[in-house]
Amino acid sequence: MPLTATPGREPGLFKPALLWLLLLAPLFFATYGFATWVTTQRDDVASLVFDWETQMPFWAWSIVPYWSIDLLYGLSLLLPTSRLELRRHALRLITAQLVAVSCFLIWPLRFTFARPELDGVFGWLFDVLAGFDKPFNQAPSLHIALLVVLWSCYQRHLRGLWRGLMHGWFILIGVSVLTTYQHHFVDLPTGALLGWLCVWLWPLEGAGPLHGAHLPKDRKRWQLALYYSLGAAAFTIPAFTLRGAWLWLIWPAVALLLVALNYALLDARGFQKRVDGRLSPAVRWLLAPYLAAAWLNSRLWTRHHPQPDRVTDDVWLGRLPGRRELQHSPFRAVLDLCSELSLNPVSVSYRSLPVLDLTVPTAAQCQAAAEAIESLRQQGPLLVCCALGYSRSAIAVAAWLLHSGRAASVDDAILLIQRARPGIVLGPAHRQVLQQLPMSTEHVCVH
Repeated sequence: MPLTATPGREPGLFKPALLWLLLLAPLFFATYGFATWVTTQRDDVASLVFDWETQMPFWAWSIVPYWSIDLLYGLSLLLPTSRLELRRHALRLITAQLVAVSCFLIWPLRFTFARPELDGVFGWLFDVLAGFDKPFNQAPSLHIALLVVLWSCYQRHLRGLWRGLMHGWFILIGVSVLTTYQHHFVDLPTGALLGWLCVWLWPLEGAGPLHGAHLPKDRKRWQLALYYSLGAAAFTIPAFTLRGAWLWLIWPAVALLLVALNYALLDARGFQKRVDGRLSPAVRWLLAPYLAAAWLNSRLWTRHHPQPDRVTDDVWLGRLPGRRELQHSPFRAVLDLCSELSLNPVSVSYRSLPVLDLTVPTAAQCQAAAEAIESLRQQGPLLVCCALGYSRSAIAVAAWLLHSGRAASVDDAILLIQRARPGIVLGPAHRQVLQQLPMSTEHVCVH
């Protein structure tokens, strides 16, 4: 079936896909070869290998899945169904290439295991590989970084049996970087980290996290950015001083650094919470240590009061529910103001208005939340939630009370919410924002 005739596919994509391939192929070999040549001129190239890696088997046949990534690389440019998707996919590949090569030049590493002598087809494939791929260019593994980028592309377009086969083959490719004696173990997680960073930087839908980035005026956000940066440093120092298994601390360090970047520059868009309530796969991988801690924190703070509270007119206030909690609840709609945690809305009407944790929403965000509450509550019982159900969601409900005329003043709105959920935290900054909202001229009796 011709690509230009695929339903839902923009016409005329073959030519730009071919042009991208003609750009990417020479860029790959030129930059990779340059990094290898530079490193061969140096006499200070170290290696980073764990003792247990000496037990790693050598599988000659695994050169086949290892080589297959080149074919998958080229074919991936034919899969996008729009020019935007094609451009973002190509930018992911370019970013992975440039970042990896930069790391090879700044911090070169050498592969140390001797590969056994081979003949036949497998031996020929290894000989061809050795013609341009020397035992340098190790961490982060460009092979693994590209594998993550390609997986993100292929899983988007394959279904059923083909998708299952793709997953299995991609696992073989990931394992092959070790069993072909091309990489040491440390190259794999660092390569995966780079791959997910590229996927995060260039999402296939909507604007990227750097779009609209700006320095905030809110002092609180700068304080939180500083705290998360210090947390990143606290994990980074032992990772690079103690080495060994301590290197895994790079993961939470990167996660905290990205969270700090969200507070200092990117805002809630850096968490890439989608309209279906889930964070993007890239965020779930990159920020996994932070997300696990944030979820645990939300459960610990609300362990004595996990249930939501009814404020008025079937509008409820509470913490972000789990899937099972929501399935067994009476709610028919959810307004979610949490930016850092995923929510599966199952079959209820859902709206997401992400706000950074521990920050005060703007007047515009409060107005949007008030309008969303008024609309969603028509579906039936409505849950307004954030991580704990005490601040971001509480100010949203207060804004709705003012917007709908159910509260005559900010004090009345906060008092009404406090009676329903005594633990809410709405300070002077929240009051100041609420006072900026237009007040309803009609008064609605609160039941």
